[in-house]
Amino acid sequence: MNKLLVPATLAGASFVGLPTRPAEATIMDNNMKEIKTFQSGEMSAEDAKSRFKLAVQDVDELLSNYAEIAAGGGDNVRRYLGTVGVKSHMYGITKVLKELREEADDVIEFTETSNEFEAYLFQAEGAAYQSLFAEHSSAKSTPKTLLATAEKDVINMRKLMGDLATQLHIDV
Repeated sequence: MNKLLVPATLAGASFVGLPTRPAEATIMDNNMKEIKTFQSGEMSAEDAKSRFKLAVQDVDELLSNYAEIAAGGGDNVRRYLGTVGVKSHMYGITKVLKELREEADDVIEFTETSNEFEAYLFQAEGAAYQSLFAEHSSAKSTPKTLLATAEKDVINMRKLMGDLATQLHIDV
């Protein structure tokens, strides 16, 4: 745990050893119960379906506001993809899909679609990440072209999320 390091006395009060919290801890508190349940594997099928629906909403928001979000850089896109931070419902989506596999009409088709979805997710993540460094590399790519590539991958991801939702009988 982080400790606040200040002189032993300040106006007669002792602060040595007083625990502090990083700013991001305050932001994460809202999702911590959900994340702990998710990470511990205690997620029911209904919880996983709910989480999937929320992830679809996050992807829809990303696509609806892509130009504005991408203008903030690749990390902004990656936040929506759940690969930076834990605030997005896309965080850990591959685990959610594994939890839902047995709920699908056709496990094989669902697994293949999940794998294709994951491939687009990782491609979008990679392109958004590369956009952070394109200006400083000798590659011909630019942040703009890489973020455009990421957007195309997110569009394909969203289509596949619709296919997965159909298999699970979820309205999205």
